[in-house]
Amino acid sequence: MTFRSASIQSAAPNALPAAAPDPLPLLDVHLPPSPSWWPPPTGWWLVLLAVALAVVAIGYWRRRARRRRAEIERLFDTTVDAADGLPARIAAMSELLRRAARRRDPNAVRLAGDAWLRFLDAGQRVPAFSAGVGRTLLEGGFRREVGEQEYAALRGIVRARFVELMRGTGTRSRWSRLWRGRRAS
Repeated sequence: MTFRSASIQSAAPNALPAAAPDPLPLLDVHLPPSPSWWPPPTGWWLVLLAVALAVVAIGYWRRRARRRRAEIERLFDTTVDAADGLPARIAAMSELLRRAARRRDPNAVRLAGDAWLRFLDAGQRVPAFSAGVGRTLLEGGFRREVGEQEYAALRGIVRARFVELMRGTGTRSRWSRLWRGRRAS
């Protein structure tokens, strides 16, 4: 066989070229290791910080609200207990309610009689002042004698309403003043 015949044979369609040995065997693709869960990325640190700040702020707000309520209750108790006799204590409760009502509505001081009791019942589920033992506020401070049970029942509802008026309106009026000031400018 000559050189010429060898080239013709290699050009034949069924002939396979001689395979050269692979110098580098192919291996599977190596994936990088998955990221570890610790330390978390920066975004998760920020989320954790925001949640921690929210928990601290809510705890501070609740603690402050509890202290404020305790201060209001202490003010009521010391003022009422300082009065001599049950009629004087009822008069002191009425005065405290008037002061607290003035925080909600400055014109509440001018109310008298049933209008005053309806104002105290506003927002309440049960009208304890205009239809219940709360009517004692109208004349209880002027009576010679008041029953101990009547006084105890009155003190409970007046104390609860005093705390509501003092707590609820302080924040609301502060925000409303800010809102009115912002709208005016």
